[in-house]
Amino acid sequence: MSGSVELSTVDLEILRILQNDSRVTNKELAAAVGIAPSTCLDRVNRLRATGVITGQRATVDAAKLGRPLEAFLFVQVRPHRRPLVDPFIEHLLAQPEVRAVYHLTGPDDFLAHVATTSAGDLQRLVLDELTARDEVARVHTNLVFQHWAGGPLLPPTAGAE
Repeated sequence: MSGSVELSTVDLEILRILQNDSRVTNKELAAAVGIAPSTCLDRVNRLRATGVITGQRATVDAAKLGRPLEAFLFVQVRPHRRPLVDPFIEHLLAQPEVRAVYHLTGPDDFLAHVATTSAGDLQRLVLDELTARDEVARVHTNLVFQHWAGGPLLPPTAGAE
């Protein structure tokens, strides 16, 4: 859903809590924000229906799943046209190592966050799944040494521009 949704301070607090712990019960959430459980459930359902809440997911440690080497792959696709881009994105997302893909402006067209089992596996991914494709003009690889997650994403405060 595009466009902003008007959110109350209670809605923002619900979002803050859910982003930090999506497993919180509705009863606990309602108590934390000071509203009745039925009201809280209605608000959470409205946040889902308006597209503010887009899902719930488990965050996993790639290294503990046998994929300790993470990298960012900056990919240039030529020609950069939809008939080539859409199948390329589908191919990228079908690779089990790919955690996220971003369409960019600037000299690179795409950024793929990947997690691989080893440097050899990363090399195989780049050579066999990316540069082997005709539309891929260039791949630039940056290894990830460490990662820090940001906090909850809340709307900017009024007048913060």
